[in-house]
Amino acid sequence: MKKGLIIIFVIIAAIIGLSYVIGIRTTKIVDWEESYNEKSNKPYGVSVLYKELPKLFKDQKFKTVYHTPSNYLYANSEDSYGDHIAEGVYMIIGNSDYLEDDDIDELLLFVERGNTLFLSDYYPPNKLLDTLNIEVDYVEYEKQTSKDSISKLSFKARKLQDKNSEIDKNIEDYYFSKFEGENYTSLGYAKNDTSLINFIEIPYESGTIYLHLQPRIFTNYNILKGDRFKYVEGVLSYLPNKTLYFDSYTKYYDTYYGDVEEKSDLSWFMQQVSFKWAWYLALILTLLFIIFNAKRKQRIIEIIKPLENTTVAFVKTISNLYFETQDHRNLIEKKITYFLEKIRRDYNIDTSVLNDEFIDRLSSKSGKKKETIKKLINYINWLRTKNEFFEDNLLKLNKHIEEFYSK
Repeated sequence: MKKGLIIIFVIIAAIIGLSYVIGIRTTKIVDWEESYNEKSNKPYGVSVLYKELPKLFKDQKFKTVYHTPSNYLYANSEDSYGDHIAEGVYMIIGNSDYLEDDDIDELLLFVERGNTLFLSDYYPPNKLLDTLNIEVDYVEYEKQTSKDSISKLSFKARKLQDKNSEIDKNIEDYYFSKFEGENYTSLGYAKNDTSLINFIEIPYESGTIYLHLQPRIFTNYNILKGDRFKYVEGVLSYLPNKTLYFDSYTKYYDTYYGDVEEKSDLSWFMQQVSFKWAWYLALILTLLFIIFNAKRKQRIIEIIKPLENTTVAFVKTISNLYFETQDHRNLIEKKITYFLEKIRRDYNIDTSVLNDEFIDRLSSKSGKKKETIKKLINYINWLRTKNEFFEDNLLKLNKHIEEFYSK
């Protein structure tokens, strides 16, 4: 037993020494990648801004969106499937290149309903620029000395002149080379050059779009350097004090539309060197404890296998077959067919036309809530109009059917 304890202490000492060496090496390396990750403490992450936003938007809800706008805004719109109606300000800092055309369409619909979009990135998506009749260009600086790499960021409004700032390590400035829309307003510019406009306000239907072309000013490095945070305050002062939807660096594509708030994420903790090695040490000690205490204290008890349920195995085989082939259309059609057949059999209701009259009759006969039935029937009718199906559609349909039977 003493020999075992000696081995354990030697392993612990080796782990602590290794973690110390790795920790020293890690602290000497600075990662200057522009990630715009709200959980990153690196120079060009945006964790500082992310933590301060709830204070800047006082008494307002703050929601972090882990889904694409096409999923989240569509689901959380009137008469759709989300848990609320999205209203307020949708904020995107960097990383806008992931946006597809359908994401831009949903963002524009969001603004049309009287809401606000704030997007700060070097080059916004082409679909958005084309829709707003805007063009973006840039000025590249050839010689890079410590002085040349500094770029001024200025506001047009006189009341914000004391919030003008600068950024360093800059090799180019992006600006709006064309914006020919009615009532478009320039709000700021770069290099103290009024021709290099990098911040504009765009009225769009009942809402407003703010486009900004220097996302680096929102990063940890710049917010914490000197009084550069004042410029960020000036930019955000244009936004209305309403519910804020922050577009997360992390995106999930395998959960229901309504589940937009992240439940937990160990990855951020694993980025912290101290916590990571404490976690590894705990796992290793647990493994050593199991190894040194693996001696049995009683006779081996023979395991008697229960009779196998071949019916369950058959069902699993068939379901795995459909799952492996990814035939979502077939599964969706079968689930709809079986559901409507059960409705006809249990409640003696004609299912050939799924309209409001059908919803009222089914609610009356089944005793289920009309809202639950309406969501299910609307989703079935919507699915029947689609030509292409995905796993998410199947999961959503199954969720609605289960809600119908559970209430």
